[in-house]
Amino acid sequence: MLETLHSTGLRRSEIINLSLSDIDRERGVILVREGKGGKDRIVPIGARALAWIDLYLAEVRPLYAIGYSGDALFLSRERRPLRGCSLWKVAHRSIAEAGKTGACHAFRHTAATQMLEGGADIRFIQAMLGHAGLSTTEIYTQVSIQSLKRVHAATHPSEALHGGIAEMARVAVLQPESLSAVALAPRALAQLRASVAGVQTRAAKRARRG
Repeated sequence: MLETLHSTGLRRSEIINLSLSDIDRERGVILVREGKGGKDRIVPIGARALAWIDLYLAEVRPLYAIGYSGDALFLSRERRPLRGCSLWKVAHRSIAEAGKTGACHAFRHTAATQMLEGGADIRFIQAMLGHAGLSTTEIYTQVSIQSLKRVHAATHPSEALHGGIAEMARVAVLQPESLSAVALAPRALAQLRASVAGVQTRAAKRARRG
């Protein structure tokens, strides 16, 4: 179930309403019937998720299907279609074991964000998630940009400027005239001057305490 959540980005209500006939292994897709807004849609599902579904159908579902004649894909231990609260508990427990917080929507959120960061067009993600408007999907672009900023901060050479400024600030406190000789862009120079002021302020506080 969790692999299916992550692979497809389906909502909790959509997962528990899946039927055996909704899985199309040959095409590698799932039919979502009457999703949010009462609309049907076709959603891709990865090979790994399909492999887990096949294992579940072969070894787990038969045990839960004793006395059950329906075609719900996921069943509970009570031998009836899985309920949303039960799926929430499974997802919540799994995420908690990883030291995180969240439940079913976290898998949907992760799927969309990872696809966007991998280069997927946002309109494709919109269709996959079943969003009526693009504005709902665009929240993931904001999350992706934050991830991009973290990667940039960790890998781009220009980010080393922060460490350089700190070192130059310490030197400039001892040799203020050196500031005029530093060839920096205006913004960088402003940062350097601010760092110098910060170093001087902290030094003055230490001197007063001493």
